[in-house]
Amino acid sequence: MRKKRKKTGRKITVEDYIKAVKKADRENEISRQAGWRSLTSVHKSKKVYNRKTEKKNFPEE
Repeated sequence: MRKKRKKTGRKITVEDYIKAVKKADRENEISRQAGWRSLTSVHKSKKVYNRKTEKKNFPEE
């Protein structure tokens, strides 16, 4: 007959708790949105140089 091994329980740390709460909050926010929304797009900063807007604002002579 084999000996039973005790399972070592893993304690939930503060970091694990925060991670779980953030994940649940994201899922909740996504489910509340109406229609389709991109989930992986990065928000562009207005301060970043953009050649297209510079060309648009350039006065032609």
